[in-house]
Amino acid sequence: MSEGFASERDRPDACPGALQVHPAADGGLARIRVPGGMLTTEQLRVLVTAAEELGNSTVELTSRANLQLRGVESPEELGGRIGAVGLLPSLTHERVRNVVASPGAGLDDPGWLSVPRVVRELDRGICSAPRLAELSGRFLFTVDDGRGDVSRLRGDVGLLPLDGDTVAVLLGGDDSGVRVGPADAAEVAVVAAEEFLAERDRQGGSAWRVAELDTPGNLAGTLRARTGSVEDTVVEVTPLSGVRRDQQEKPSVGVLARTGGEVVLGLGAPLGRLSPAQMHSIIRAAEVASGAVRLTPWRTVVLPGLDEHEHHSWLSELRSCGLIVDPSSPFNGVTACAGDPGCAKSLADVHRDAAYSTTHGAPVAPGDLPVHWVGCSRRCGRPRGPVVEVLAGSSGYRVSSGTRGDEVTLVSDAGVETVAEAVEHARRSGAAAPTAGSHEGFGTDHVNSDQETTNEDDR
Repeated sequence: MSEGFASERDRPDACPGALQVHPAADGGLARIRVPGGMLTTEQLRVLVTAAEELGNSTVELTSRANLQLRGVESPEELGGRIGAVGLLPSLTHERVRNVVASPGAGLDDPGWLSVPRVVRELDRGICSAPRLAELSGRFLFTVDDGRGDVSRLRGDVGLLPLDGDTVAVLLGGDDSGVRVGPADAAEVAVVAAEEFLAERDRQGGSAWRVAELDTPGNLAGTLRARTGSVEDTVVEVTPLSGVRRDQQEKPSVGVLARTGGEVVLGLGAPLGRLSPAQMHSIIRAAEVASGAVRLTPWRTVVLPGLDEHEHHSWLSELRSCGLIVDPSSPFNGVTACAGDPGCAKSLADVHRDAAYSTTHGAPVAPGDLPVHWVGCSRRCGRPRGPVVEVLAGSSGYRVSSGTRGDEVTLVSDAGVETVAEAVEHARRSGAAAPTAGSHEGFGTDHVNSDQETTNEDDR
């Protein structure tokens, strides 16, 4: 493990859960794991009520399709409520149930893998394996339906179907060479996580993620030997290569798919946060549709099963409460860290300033760069790849554009008005056409790296 990781990982993992809340500046931060991002309307009602009665009313979406409540003063009461609707199946494993799945699985085409079934099997397998309670709350499983969207998040253990009969097992985002059938995929993912812990013990380290192992290749070798199913041809996951390129690009919000007289909608949460009014609107729409929603790692909500003749009126209602339903909305692709007053380290109220700046922004065009606002030099939650970053300092904001370590500064020590102009220019001047094979209609062209820091959330 590198020296940087070693110094970071010498301390205990403080990743919050629903019961082990983080003492943020604005009160207890509770993170509720939602494997596969799948929620029923009953679960949504319990969550919004808990946010209003036990927290500060706001529900946050994270870059792992989980949910967060802020200002929670009674974790035990929260645990009882969400446990009653199946959101806390294990007290010992609640922080390690990090499973991100392709949010469009089965909604726009049958796909190569029954993602909901595999997610359920994987969740049960994780909770049933005593040793896996030792995983870090940062450890991530991904279950892809073959389009490659969540595989590019580079989770620790990933499942990527190559056809209807073959699933590739990924380790740290790279192909391990292991091939299994769909029926065995969840079980092998659990085995891979157990072997990660065993390899960590052999190395005598304290790694939280597969990429932090001194020799990650040893893990792949052990898993290949244990499964006995190996493929010489390696799948290139990042950038996406050879995986269902026939699918067309679709917007991440608005109408995502139309099948059999039904419409699938994508709803964006402004700056990753949902108000009680927005939550209740989503619940009302879901009740007349499929009775369920799916959260995505791009801080959107997928609403399947709306009647095609009624979806326009629902789009109007959902738009009226402030949800992002138009792909050209200036808020589409804009994210922010917790900021002040939620984070004591933040030098500014980045949510307030980002909202003001973005409200006056121009419509977003395809390929425009994402924008991320951060309150301090930790730069928590910054998306992977090229991005427009707005970094708070003691004398104002710095706006830069580019990839981490290769950025061009546009303005420094700037006020919000100047920032708005610089951001709009940077989004357009740094825009690039979507890469070949980028086609996740239920996500975004910009993939979050899910920066693992010590801050209050996994933005």
